[in-house]
Amino acid sequence: MLTIDGSFGEGGGQILRTSIAMAAITETPVRIRNIRSNRPTPGLSAQHLTAIEAVASLTDAEVSGLTLRSTEVIFVPGEIRGGTYRLDIGTAGSISLLLQCLIPVALHSPEIVLFDITGGTDVNWSPPIDYLRHVTLPALALAGCGVEIEVLRRGYYPRGGGQIRAVITPSRISGVDFERMGANTIYGCSHASRLPEHIVKRQRDAAATRLEEHGYAADIVTEHNPAAPKGGKGGKGGKGRRGSSGGSGSTGSGITLWCGLMGGSALGERGKPAEVVGSDAADSIIKELDSGASVDVYLADQLIPYMAIARAGSFTARELSLHTKTNIRVCE
Repeated sequence: MLTIDGSFGEGGGQILRTSIAMAAITETPVRIRNIRSNRPTPGLSAQHLTAIEAVASLTDAEVSGLTLRSTEVIFVPGEIRGGTYRLDIGTAGSISLLLQCLIPVALHSPEIVLFDITGGTDVNWSPPIDYLRHVTLPALALAGCGVEIEVLRRGYYPRGGGQIRAVITPSRISGVDFERMGANTIYGCSHASRLPEHIVKRQRDAAATRLEEHGYAADIVTEHNPAAPKGGKGGKGGKGRRGSSGGSGSTGSGITLWCGLMGGSALGERGKPAEVVGSDAADSIIKELDSGASVDVYLADQLIPYMAIARAGSFTARELSLHTKTNIRVCE
């Protein structure tokens, strides 16, 4: 059994997610100790429990230590299998971070895997769901991975209630030497639920103005949901779609921008002007694009497990974040 120190490096939930995913793929039993020991609330949170439970179901694994705030987990995986899985994080826990753990495992299934997941689509300290769809998935497609994500309903902090459907087709992951994908147009989506429509427009306009000042053309759509009841049926949103996206059970706003394998985003918060939200998102992607790197710093750490599985691949990034360095160590 491989023992992994969960306090190493970044010391957060990423060590847990990567360890569980790689253990399932390589059929290696693992003991993960000191889980999130340096965090204000150490141990497993709801989203970590959901991730481990989901991978355990995918692999018919034996698991111990699977309780809220547990700081040690033993995970003994079996064979990966397909099927349909309905997962509810139960909070505004990040759907994107949960998928970071599930996707590489599901790609190794002998049949298609479908996930219906409820939780947070646009929350702090995690990639927005639009980033996953428009930056991460195109990068994975280059590596031969068949993954589709449909956003049915957005969920913001603290209420959550967002819903997505992900379809993962068994794929052989190939090594890719990721290169800069040059483009002068930056795409994006400015969205809000249960807030005035002018917020999405102000976020969009501020981002477009900042981008154009730096020589980039902007094509940013708006997605506004005024006050649909919780549980309403939603639509896809995204490039080329405007207007309402269907039901939402939570209040919030945000904007995500993308260009090739680069992204930038910002979330609205009480007291923060919509213009600042839009400008912050623009500044974040401008910093990445101006660096000349092939991928942004957030995609860099997400690519590490796939490169490890393929035993090949390369990229350049503006910097190697602590998350990336930690993922490298865990995969090794």
